[in-house]
Order: sequence, then C-alpha cells, then structure tokens
Amino acid sequence: MIKFGTDGWRGVISKDFTFENLKRVTMAHGEVLKKDGAKRVVVGYDLRFLSEEYGKFVAETLAGMGFDVYLSDTFSPTPAVSYNTKYGNFDNGIVITASHNYGKYNGYKVKESFGGAARTEFTNRIEEEIPKVEGKERPTGKFKRLDLITPYVEGVRGQVELSLFKEKSVKIVHDPMYGAQQGLLFRALLGTKSEITEIHSYRDPLFGGKHPEPIVEENITTLKEKVRALKADIGIAHDGDGDRVGIVDENGNFVNSQIVYALLLLHVVRNRGKRDGIVAKTVSTGYLVDRVCRKLGLELVEVPVGFKNISELVVREKVLFGGEESGGYALIDYLPERDGLLMGLFIVEKMLAEEKTVSQMVEDLFSEFGTAYYKRIDLPVKEEERRALERIREKPPKEWEGLKVDRVLTIDGVKIIFENDSWILFRPSGTEPVFRVYAETPSREVTEKLLNWGVGLIKNS
Repeated sequence: MIKFGTDGWRGVISKDFTFENLKRVTMAHGEVLKKDGAKRVVVGYDLRFLSEEYGKFVAETLAGMGFDVYLSDTFSPTPAVSYNTKYGNFDNGIVITASHNYGKYNGYKVKESFGGAARTEFTNRIEEEIPKVEGKERPTGKFKRLDLITPYVEGVRGQVELSLFKEKSVKIVHDPMYGAQQGLLFRALLGTKSEITEIHSYRDPLFGGKHPEPIVEENITTLKEKVRALKADIGIAHDGDGDRVGIVDENGNFVNSQIVYALLLLHVVRNRGKRDGIVAKTVSTGYLVDRVCRKLGLELVEVPVGFKNISELVVREKVLFGGEESGGYALIDYLPERDGLLMGLFIVEKMLAEEKTVSQMVEDLFSEFGTAYYKRIDLPVKEEERRALERIREKPPKEWEGLKVDRVLTIDGVKIIFENDSWILFRPSGTEPVFRVYAETPSREVTEKLLNWGVGLIKNS
C-alpha cells in the first residue's frame, strides 16, 4: 500500500519505490491537480540513485496529462523547488528525494502553491485516487527544463545581511553529506570575506554508507574533525535534500538541534526585529523555545511531528517562525519551508552581528534560559513497542525519580512533561521503520538516565 508519511511517500528502491508505483502516484497526483484546475507544475530531484530518471518520468507523465511541466536542469535541494513553486507561480512542486533516509530509499515530496509541504488533506486525496488509476496506460508528453538553483540562491542572498559577511571574515567548513546543497554555500557567499572548505561534495548515492542526517552526531564526525584541524569558526552540515541543518561550533563540538532552534529564534526576533506572528514547533522540540517565547512575549503553538503540520497552521494563522527537532527551520513570511542553507547562514549572521563564537552564543543562551541537554534513541519497530506505547498512553507514569508529571501530550505519540520542564517522548517515526524515544533535561547525566528509563519502559512493558 502506498502511503504518504510526515513528509511525502518514501520506499526502498526496486522494492517499494518502483517505476510502476511511481506511475500510480504521479497519475493520481495529476488527477487531483486536474480537479483543482491546476496548470503549472515544477519538478526537482536530488542525487540519489535514479533520481534524475524518476524526475524525468514524473515530468513526462504530468506533461502527458496536459500540464505545463518544468523539470530542474540539474539536481536541486528541496527548498529550491519550494522557492520556485512559490515565487515562480507554480500550482504544485514535486521533489524526487528521500531526504535524510539511507541510500536504499527514494521518495516523492509534494509542495503546494504557497511553497510549503503538502498538507495531510491534499496527500489523502492523492492516496484516494491511486486505486482509480490502476491499469490505466501512462500518458507521456514533453516538458521544459528550468534553472531552479539561480533564483533560489539569489533568494537566500536577499534574506542575508551580506554587508556583515563583506566586512568580517569567517572560516566555514561545509558538509553537504554528498547531498543536493553541495556548492551552494559558495554561491550564496560569493563576493564576501568568507573562507569556505567543503567536504563530501560529490555524488555518492550511498552517502558514504551513512545516514545523510546532520542532527545525528556520529554522522558528522569528519566535519567535527575538519573544523578542529582548520581552526574554523563553524561547521555547517545539510541532509540529503538540503532542507535540514546541523551545526558544529568552533571547538568541533556538535550543537544539538534544540539549541539551534532557540538561537535562530532569538536572532530573528532580537537582531532582525521580526515579531509579527506566532511561533510553531513540533512536539519533539524542547523547552528552550518555550522559555524564549515566554520571555519575548511570543505566542507558541505545538503541533505533531512533520513540517506539513506547520504548513497547515500557516494557511490558517500568521506564523513568524517554525521549526522542529529534526533540524528543519523556516522564516515563514519568506518561505514556509525548511531551508538548511538559509538557516545555516542565519547562525553565521548571528555570530557576526553579535561578534561572538558559536560556543559563546550557546553559553549566553544557557545563562539566560537555563541549561538543556537533549538526546534521541531510535529503536527497530516491533509490534511489542507499539503495544507498549498504547499502554503508556492509557496509563502514563505520575512521577520519575521524585519529579512529578506536570502534563501529558498525546498529539503525536506520548510526551510526558515533568514539573521542571524536563520531558520524554515516545513515538513511531513517520519517515523510517523505527521507534523513537526523545528526552531533554537540564543535565547530560539525567537525560541519559531518563532516556534509559524510557527505553526500558518500552522494552519491558
């Protein structure tokens, strides 16, 4: 069965993600677009195995269904497709990518006309159309090629205070993790004093045998080592399709995604003077964001995991900033889509504006809002884990190690929040066959202890 998860449809290449299944999804998508009166569609693709061929297949199919279709003239990160969808006046965007998944996966992401991830209502309609196109012959037509990269990079440059980069030098190590952001940090900072060293900047559909996910510390070991060796000011990593970002400080230490979110939010509000709208975070995001919002007088809304849930909020509300634990953040009025390139540059911009190192910015954050140490463990999905989750949902614990439970959220999995803001979350992934356990407390040791307790609850329940 073909199902759209938290961000698109994904499957193992040649097992689930086949040309035959891609035909079904594309034709079903086309039928939904016809019903909506859509005319123009843009298609992009990443550097995974067969991505360009899949992209051509999708473009030919939709062109054969009567749409005016433009296919990227080269590999492109997801935010480039989103940018062109919004500012190029396309009715929908499609990206052939499996984002941060292992190399054996590929996928199909959908972007709506506003440039954000397709909402659940929209992808449900695609799923409903799939049985109706079974057995139908695939139509083919001619599509056009389009440069998606140049307008995207210029859009990013337009959001960054380039004068700061022209006045002050900064040494950056960039790790695109063999993905679609390779070469684009150079282009975004052309004409500045920035010195950029790029690693893993060539095509490897197996991503060096690793998960192209920059928020998992063991995946960016080489980046950490390179930052130390070059005495760089910062390391910036991007996932396979370039919508997520990971940060390494000047000492080669990993800065977790919860801290990065808080730093970005402070920069957007305090340094860039933006306050109009609510702040959105997914349920797996930590308490620093809550504390920042309380102090700055910003309304905060918590939604289920998946940026599509922030997209749904964007359609109804005025949203200032949105982000999630997985390293995806968005300045909504510019583009309601995660953008790893822009957010990495915003962290550097904050460094230059405040004349501080990354580690100093983290120290300041902890000094003002309290310490926060976050960790996540992924477990293989088994039926026992799913049953354990239901038991925890039905009868959550009332305390742990003397800490009383303040409240329990069940909008996505089960999140148990204690009286000192510490929390633990249990949920199955919407993009991978794993069960995730997340935890955050004011101490590294306590976080490890809480996480181990949580894993024990699942395995021994």
